[in-house]
Order: sequence, then C-alpha cells, then structure tokens
Amino acid sequence: MVAPRTSSLVEDSAEVEILYSDLEKLKNLTKRIQGSMNRLETSGNAVAEAIGPIYGNTQRLQVMNSNVDRMLEAIDRIREPLDQRNREERIIRSGPRKTGLTDYIASLDRTTQALGDLKHSNLRSNQQAIGELNALIRLGTSQLEDVFKDILLDDVRPVEPLHYVTKALPFPAIPQEKSSRLRLINTHISASVATMSQSDVRDTPTARIYADIRGEYMAKSLRNSAVATVSTARKTTADAIYRQGTNGIGTYAQAMEGLFVAEYGNICPVFARDEWGRVYNFTCQSSLTEFSKTLRELNTHIKNNLMTDCFLGYEVMDIVSNLSISVESRTGELKRTIADCVQPIRETSKASLPKLLEDTRSRVQSLVALPIDGGSIPVTADIMTRLQTMTSYLAPLSSLMTSLGDGGWSTAPSSSSSTSLPSLRSFDVGADGKQLFEHYAIDTLDTLLSNLESKARALLKSRQLQGVFIANNVAIIERMIRNSDLGDLLGGAVIKLESWRKKSVSMYNEAWREPSTYLLDVQYTNRGGRPHSGGGSIDSAAVVKGLASKDKEAIKEKFKNFNMSFDDLVAKHKSFKMEREVRVMLAREIQAFIEPLYGRFWDRYHEIDKGKGKYVKYDKKELGSVLSGLA
Repeated sequence: MVAPRTSSLVEDSAEVEILYSDLEKLKNLTKRIQGSMNRLETSGNAVAEAIGPIYGNTQRLQVMNSNVDRMLEAIDRIREPLDQRNREERIIRSGPRKTGLTDYIASLDRTTQALGDLKHSNLRSNQQAIGELNALIRLGTSQLEDVFKDILLDDVRPVEPLHYVTKALPFPAIPQEKSSRLRLINTHISASVATMSQSDVRDTPTARIYADIRGEYMAKSLRNSAVATVSTARKTTADAIYRQGTNGIGTYAQAMEGLFVAEYGNICPVFARDEWGRVYNFTCQSSLTEFSKTLRELNTHIKNNLMTDCFLGYEVMDIVSNLSISVESRTGELKRTIADCVQPIRETSKASLPKLLEDTRSRVQSLVALPIDGGSIPVTADIMTRLQTMTSYLAPLSSLMTSLGDGGWSTAPSSSSSTSLPSLRSFDVGADGKQLFEHYAIDTLDTLLSNLESKARALLKSRQLQGVFIANNVAIIERMIRNSDLGDLLGGAVIKLESWRKKSVSMYNEAWREPSTYLLDVQYTNRGGRPHSGGGSIDSAAVVKGLASKDKEAIKEKFKNFNMSFDDLVAKHKSFKMEREVRVMLAREIQAFIEPLYGRFWDRYHEIDKGKGKYVKYDKKELGSVLSGLA
C-alpha cells in the first residue's frame, strides 16, 4: 500500500513544480506587458499632444461644412422661383390658344403662387425676380383678357327686340360652355390682379371688358326701339288727343326688361356674388343713358303739345314705374336708376294738371259766339273726353295728385319735390287715389259749367235760351260720365250736376211764367157761393154768367194772351236744339207747371165763348196733347 501512495505524491509534486514554473513565466510576461503599457502610455501622450490641434481644426471644419450646406440649400430655395419662372415662361409666352386654356391657367396659377412666395420672403435679392414674375403675370393676364374678349365677341350680334317681345320669347343668353370658360378666366385674372396689386382692386379688367362689350350689344339692340319711340310720338293731326298704346314706349320698355333680365342671368355664372351688382350696373349704363335721352326727347314733345299729349306723359310714367319695379324684383338692381330717367316727364305731367284746368277756363272764355239754338258746344265733349281718357292712367295720376295734395292742382306745382322719387304707395290706386281724381274731375266740371254760364249770360240774351244751353251741356256731361269708367269714379259729381240741372230748369221756366200769369184770376169769397177747391165739377156757364161784363172781357183777354204766349213758347221750344233727355225733362217740367193751372182756369171759364173757340183755343185734352208733344 506504500508504493502507490508515494507515486501519487511524486506526481503531485511534479505538477506543483510545473505550476510554479508557469507562474514565474506569467510574472515575467506581466512585467513585459507593464513595460509595454508604460511605453504605450508615453507614446499616447506624445501622440495626443501632436493630434490635439488637428482635432480642433476638424470640428471647426465640420461646422463650416454644415453652414455651407445650409447656404446651398437657401440658394436653391432662392433659385427655385427663378427656375420655375423659366419653366412657366415658355408656357405663358406660347399663349393659351397653343397651350390650352386649362394648362395655361394652371401655369399662370403656379407663377402667381411663386410671386406670392417671393413677396413673403422679403429678401432684397428677390426684387428683380418679383419684377420679372409681375411682368410675366401681366403678359399672361393680358393674353387671357384677349381670350375673354374673343369669347364675348362671338355672341354680340345685335338682336331685334320686337321679334322676342311680340312672340314672348326669352332673349338670347350666353351658352353654358362659354360661361364656364369666362368664369374660369375671370377667376384667375381676379386672383392675379389681387396678387400684383398692393391695394383692394374692385374693378377688374374682365369686369370692364364684359361691361364694354355686352353693354354695347344691348345698346345697339335697343337703338331701333328708341328711334321708334320718338318717331311714333310725332303728331299727324295737331289737335288729336294721344291714344293709349300708340307710342312705342311700351315695346321699348318690354325690350329693355327682357334684355336686362337676360343679361343679369349671363353675369351671375361668370362673376363672383359680390361682383354681380357692380358689373350689372356698368353693363346696363349705356342702354340707360340712351333710354334717358329718349325720354328727354319725349318730354320736349309733350311740353310742346301739353293739352293733347299730356296723356303720353302719364303713360310713360306708368310704364317706366312698372319697368323699374319689375327689373328690381327680378335682379335686385336698377330700380332707382330707371325711375330717375322719367323724372323730367313726371314734372311736366304734374304741371299739366293745373294747366288743363286753365285750358278749360280759357277755351270757354275765348268763345266769341254760342249756338243760337241753345245746342251744346264741342268744348264740353272735348273736356269730358279728356276726363274719360284720364281714367286709363289712374295709377300715375294718383301719384301726381298725391304729390300736389288735394286741391293743389289749382296752383302751379312746386319744384321743391323735383328730385324726389315717388313711393310705391303713390302708384297704388286705392281709395285715396280715386278720391283725389274725383275731386279733380269735379273741379274740372265746375270750372267748365261756371264759365259756360258766364259766357251764356254775355252772349245769349234770353234766359230761356241760356237755360237750354246749360241743360244741354249738363246732359252731355252726364251721358259721357254714365257711358264710361267715369260712372264708377264720379259718384260725388251727381250732387254737383243736379244743382246745375235745377239751375238750368229754373232759367228755362222763367219764360213760362208769362203764360201762367194769364191763368190766374181773382176770386172773391164774399160774393156768392164759395169757389170750388176741387173734387167736384164746376159749372163754367154758371161761373161765366155770374161775371160782370168787365170781368168777362178780362177773362177773354186772359185766354187770348195765354194763347199767344203759349203758342210762341211752344214754337220756341220746338226751335231749340235739345238733347233727347233735355227735351223730355223740360217738357215734363212745363207740363207739370202749366197743365194744372190751365185745367183749373179752363174748368171755370171755358164757356166764355160758348165753344166757338174764338177765345178758348185749347180744351184740356188738346193742351195736354200739345204739352206732351213738346217731348
């Protein structure tokens, strides 16, 4: 057992020796490594001292390189609009017709955006580029304006409005495809102008172009209507009263309304909402200027023929008022502008009302003779024709009379309201308007009849003839009122005319008082029996027998004088020229007045000549027949 243990120790001892040998080698290696580290550290320090300045320079170079890169990037950004300008310039200078409208406008948009970017950069170095881009945009805008103009010029052949008015056709409109192109061009030109301008620009080039071209188109289209309006106002008969609708102003107004409304429909698809009114007013200005000129010419004509053509003035007022209201309701524009055009005619028409009254007075007073048969005079029918004609113009007359005030037509109208625009209410013929017209008509009738009476007293000596004359003229007035629209308007005139009728009857009956006086006798109630008061028969023979010879002679004389006066008045009555209703009226009045008196007188005294007819020419039946024949 000893031998194996010894060998094991020997092996372990050998291994320990080997370990000590390896440990010694490790120590020697560590020393060498330590020496190498010391030498390396010394070398590193030397290298660090040598490389330190080089590292600092490298960092500065890195910063400088970064700055250079950023500067190059800034230069690229600055050069980008210039490079873009070069690209867009080729497109813009080639023109929209060659490039195509859509691509051309897209290029113009990019150029406009580039200009905006340059302006926001505020770099002094960009000022030249800004100027060049501005010039390029102006060129592009100018070329677009030419295209805009050419599109509009394709549809500006003047039309004949009468064709569309008479056939109730809508006036031609710009086709939708062209409207779309016009809108596209206008939008981009407006944007370009806003970008280039330093202030708010409201009047764009496209708006001016549109207003000029389309405005001239409308003015030329309406020119024939304007000429026709003036030519149809010329009179062929100097004293002929204007007849409603014979002047061309109605067709002219219809043509204007049709063209104006159609043009508003053309403008809306092309321009922005806030531009509609401004462009529309500019476009219609030429036509309105010509319209105003035409109305001034009509006004001159009306002034020169006021008594006959004042009705044309009323018609023009009515038509233009309706035109302004209609256009305003369909477009929201031009009401005041259109209404202002008729202001001169309105003032002339206002002045016509007192002048018509004065003309009524002067026409009667200028008469040098009246009909010797008591017939009516043409002046009366003329004045009534005027009033009848006025009923066709109640709306404008209501406006004029309202501005004058009730009874204001008795004096010259004030010019203080010459610039005032009548309200819508003043054109509404309500109760007030009809009442004012009634008052004016009654004043006219009163002026006519009072002057006729004055002239009759001066020129007709017989009160009977004067009465017939007044009654005839009253009858003409009543008939013309009854057979026209005046009947519904002049209810208040009935009382006035009734007073004149009674006056005429009273004047006529003055002549019949003479024969009536011969039918009056004196009866003495204290002599004999009480005279019969009626109800029983009278014994004429007994009455006559009871008369003294002197009284009998007096009764005979009364019958003779009555017969002479009665026959004379009957002959005169039949010689007078009377309107049918006047003759019937006066005959009835005479019969009601004379017949009862004669009947009573005849009943008492017809036996004075014992039926021989020497003194008693008419019995009661015969006299009644004669009186009935007066009608």
